[in-house]
Amino acid sequence: MAKRILLAGESWMSYTTHVKGFDAFYSSVYETGERYIKAAFEKAGYEFVFMPNHLAMEEFPYSLEKLRNFDLIVLSDIGANTLLLPTATFSRSELRPNRCDLLRDYVLDGGALLMVGGYLTFSGIDARGKWGSTAVQEVLPVELLKTDDREEHCEGVRPETLMPEHEILDGIRGEWPRILGYNKTMEKPGTEVLASVCGDPFLAVGSYGKGRSAVLTTDCAPHWAPPEFCEWEGYERLFANLAAWLIK
Repeated sequence: MAKRILLAGESWMSYTTHVKGFDAFYSSVYETGERYIKAAFEKAGYEFVFMPNHLAMEEFPYSLEKLRNFDLIVLSDIGANTLLLPTATFSRSELRPNRCDLLRDYVLDGGALLMVGGYLTFSGIDARGKWGSTAVQEVLPVELLKTDDREEHCEGVRPETLMPEHEILDGIRGEWPRILGYNKTMEKPGTEVLASVCGDPFLAVGSYGKGRSAVLTTDCAPHWAPPEFCEWEGYERLFANLAAWLIK
């Protein structure tokens, strides 16, 4: 049976006001960014389950038993509030399990976790990602900032490999493609930083309890990950290797 990967996040809705002289009108659009990472995991033989933000708010598992239905959980561009404030709690003041605590327990019990960069993962824009204030911080290989952690680089910056012999980087040689931004974090003691960008962790891994976790501090899709990165020949290999190491 194929190993199962759950991706939570990577979706957004935009509401635009168009002003044309005296008149104005509105338009809205719903978009997702799972295309490239989905293709990478499925090509490697994994069963891929996508849970966009608006569904994760209610449907992300509320128990360890249900979390264990997945061999790897990926968080990408999803804020901690989406898991901390389900409708039952926010609208009706009802008690619900803390799903950030459950994610920590899932890793400690042998699960695998990957956090991918974005405007609402790590600390994120205006520190709204909020993950550093949750139990998930305990099982991440980097320390999250308490402030807006975005490093925007419209000029493009290249990650640098630090541990080329690590199995996650097997088959990935030569220069990394340029990226347009990332979340700034700090290395934890005992962490393996496999690649850095501008002197900060770019790709880092660690073991916690019986499980493993990893961070990729840039996005898996535009805008931080431009076509140069998403269509790079090493993209699929990188995510396949990450999944294999994390689940092992």
